[in-house]
Amino acid sequence: MLREYHFFVYIMTNQNHSVLYIGVSNSLLRRGYEHKTKQSYHNSFTKKYNINKLVHYEEYRDIRDAIAREKQLKGGSRQKKIDLVNSMNPTWRDLYDEIHL
Repeated sequence: MLREYHFFVYIMTNQNHSVLYIGVSNSLLRRGYEHKTKQSYHNSFTKKYNINKLVHYEEYRDIRDAIAREKQLKGGSRQKKIDLVNSMNPTWRDLYDEIHL
C-alpha cells in the first residue's frame, strides 16, 4: 500500500501584518506550532519578527509542486501576497486553530 503524502505552502505574519513569511512543510500543524512557540530556529527571521499567525495555506500531493509554488510566491511582489491572503482570508484571521489535518 502506497502512503499518501501531503505538503503545504503557507503564509504567516505577525500581529501587525508588517512582515510576511512563506514556507513549505509536510506538517502544517507541527510547523505552525514551531512558529507559535518560537521553536522554529535559533535566532531566526521568524523569531526575530514574531511570525506566529497563519493567514494562508495551500495543500499539494507532490513536493515538487509545493516547492514550485513556494518559489512563485516568494518571487512575487508583497502586494500579490497581500492580494492572495485578502482573496482567501479577508479578515486575516489566524487559521492555525481551524486546521484539522
